[in-house]
Amino acid sequence: MNLPAIQSALQDQGFDAWLFCDHHHRDPIAYRVLGLPAASMVTRRWFYVIPAKGEPSKLVHRIEAGHLDTLPGVKRAYSGWQELEENLKTLLAPYKTVAMQYSPNNRIFVISLIDAGTIELIRSFGTNVVSSGDLVAKFESTLTEDQIASHFAARDGVDRVTAAAFQEIGRRVRNGGTHEYEMQQWILEAFGRENLETVDPPIVV
Repeated sequence: MNLPAIQSALQDQGFDAWLFCDHHHRDPIAYRVLGLPAASMVTRRWFYVIPAKGEPSKLVHRIEAGHLDTLPGVKRAYSGWQELEENLKTLLAPYKTVAMQYSPNNRIFVISLIDAGTIELIRSFGTNVVSSGDLVAKFESTLTEDQIASHFAARDGVDRVTAAAFQEIGRRVRNGGTHEYEMQQWILEAFGRENLETVDPPIVV
């Protein structure tokens, strides 16, 4: 997690904080942005608040009190739902506006991961909930320099294979013909020579 960068982005957006919460890995974005292990068992709700300025705060269940120990911040613990709500209200008291993985009218459904009940609970404290969409785009969807380089390398490799495939089709047509499956396999072999990987084979029609 890049805390200074997140806090700088919060200040740029005019948000007081970014509130993360999860239960049973419902929000994979939170794990990737915060750098939490995706394979951990999460049977109790946890909350993590990153303020635009100052130290983050965390709220965890006493049974799973160590879930956020890799992250900076003051830790609170709860057991029953009454204690959870009391602690969460205290946690959010300094902030008027918090960003969450929420999209108004579910327009960006890949962002809208927080259930309506949790949104209602946060708003019942007098806290305004806004979409974290722009923050997620910055910290989850922006390509790194290495990823950009890989993207261009893949583009160049595919272009070479495409040009060579048409030449191969022409050669085969002049020598008796070919069919789609044969060319699909030829292209897959050519991908291998270019060190390209694909989830699905190419469609040849």
